[in-house]
Amino acid sequence: MTISIVVPVHNEAENISPLLNEITTALQNFADYEIIYIDDGSQDDTFAVLKTAQQTIPKLRVFHHEKSCGQSAAIYTGIKAAKFPVIATLDGDGQNNPADIPNLYAQLQSQRETNSKLAMIAGWRNQRNDSAWRLLSSKFANGIRSKLLGDATPDTGCGLKVFLRDAALQLPFFDHYHRFLPALMLRAGYQVVSVPVTHRARERGVSNYGTLDRLWVGISDIAGVIWLKTRMKLTEVSEIER
Repeated sequence: MTISIVVPVHNEAENISPLLNEITTALQNFADYEIIYIDDGSQDDTFAVLKTAQQTIPKLRVFHHEKSCGQSAAIYTGIKAAKFPVIATLDGDGQNNPADIPNLYAQLQSQRETNSKLAMIAGWRNQRNDSAWRLLSSKFANGIRSKLLGDATPDTGCGLKVFLRDAALQLPFFDHYHRFLPALMLRAGYQVVSVPVTHRARERGVSNYGTLDRLWVGISDIAGVIWLKTRMKLTEVSEIER
């Protein structure tokens, strides 16, 4: 069992050490792993804390964006840098529980034995610890997205996902693409399964996203993904033997 953990962070200095401890504990039964943190142009001590952590956590790799490019760009940096064929992503705010990663990994491996098209296990925060307004807005957004894109994913916004690196590298990259990874996987001919995961309240720091910001950006992004779906042509290819 090997895996690459990709964690994008922006101004999350207070959450670095606690989350790293949880990740290393969750992965103790893996044969090998790496933890890739991408500091997306943080203005607090995030980068300094990460560099200090490298001194005691040899499996930690740190990448730094000189200026903030967004969560999707940070995730893409991590995916490209990963050295193992299976990747797990999770948010750096501590609301995703790293203890769920082994189960998602096991689900991917076991289901692929009978379904080679399966490329992603997506976390589903079926019991969220968020404000009433965030819960309502998320439910509305997921409903609209699912109806328009037909991805049958109840919670595409969950940062906790386990997927095949090779499949992810085939997907088109654009700003905010991380919110549409299940739909993009389906567009590429792969299959996605959603599995319930733990969701925790934020204990430290403040959210980097506003609900209205995500709503307006999401509308244009959905239109873009719909366009991408209409331009995709999937074909079955077979090699002719000599």
